[in-house]
Amino acid sequence: MNFNKVEFEAAFGTLSQIPESTVTEIAFAGRSNVGKSSMLNKLFNRKNLARVSSVPGKTITINFYRTEDVRIVDLPGYGYAKVAKGEKRRWAEMMEGYFQNERNLKLVVQLVDMRHKPSEDDYIMMQFLQDCEIPFIVAATKSDKLNKTQYKERVEGLREELKEFGEDLTIIPFSSEKGDGVDELKSVLQKYAEL
Repeated sequence: MNFNKVEFEAAFGTLSQIPESTVTEIAFAGRSNVGKSSMLNKLFNRKNLARVSSVPGKTITINFYRTEDVRIVDLPGYGYAKVAKGEKRRWAEMMEGYFQNERNLKLVVQLVDMRHKPSEDDYIMMQFLQDCEIPFIVAATKSDKLNKTQYKERVEGLREELKEFGEDLTIIPFSSEKGDGVDELKSVLQKYAEL
């Protein structure tokens, strides 16, 4: 998987538009404003690969990026209260359709904000992935916003809060600002890309 050679492929707003899965896919999921776009830009060392927005709930399409042999799928952020009910329904249908379609999906990177306990929406998402037997890891974003004591407390807190998903669940503290967790996350993605 070449992290230095990636390009935006397409964005889709409805399930019917999504093309068939022809190559390995790795998807990124998480609440609105959890830092998905920033993470993708950091991983692929590109400033504007994924558009970063200061307005939560802005990504309302499924965005596809392509490396030579892997498709990166940026799923729309969930859990933003100000989105209209019709929009939430469309989002839910699109997400469910994406996951339940025949896809060559090897891994979901589930993002949670390290500073807080995972939200109810985060738990629902991870429960859904577990029920569908879709492999996932957790990337705990915004780790740079914590001091050393808070960081240690939250690493332990997340282990406890997510224990229902297994003791061997991979949790990677991540900072788009400082680059913490980038190498570890890249190596996990590489491993799953080769499966």
